[in-house]
Amino acid sequence: MTAVDETMSAINDAVTLGRHGDPAAAREQLTTLWDTIGANGDPLHRVSLAHFLADLHEHAADALTWDIRALDAAEALTDDRAQAHHAGLSVRGFYPSLHLNLADNYRRLGAFDTARRHLDAARARLDVLEEDGYGLGVRAGIANVEAALAEYSTERLPTHPSPS
Repeated sequence: MTAVDETMSAINDAVTLGRHGDPAAAREQLTTLWDTIGANGDPLHRVSLAHFLADLHEHAADALTWDIRALDAAEALTDDRAQAHHAGLSVRGFYPSLHLNLADNYRRLGAFDTARRHLDAARARLDVLEEDGYGLGVRAGIANVEAALAEYSTERLPTHPSPS
């Protein structure tokens, strides 16, 4: 039996809190947890926390800060560590979503060329994703951001509602 990862449990609890209508409390819990983990802590904890915390920020610049931290953490993450948490995880599978989120943040900030580069990076890594809910969601997100980029839109997408 695998030991319970208390940090991942705390991250999941905060994410659940945010998804059930209290994003401010979720942000606070995740930020406090980040302070405990530290910038050089367990890469799985850092990538998970930063990825979720980015979604809890209204302003694209704040979300971008956390999405960059998530990407940096993914660079330090190994498949062995990811699979110690869940056997089906592969670090390669993180990248399409990470780059998609970065593309959307840069788009919202008006950095359209940088957004396109991250969208291309997300698209280039789609082969690692299954045709399941997660994979289909990432693919739909890429299409949504691509359409917004084509219009040079900096508006928040209706498919990515405000956390507040």
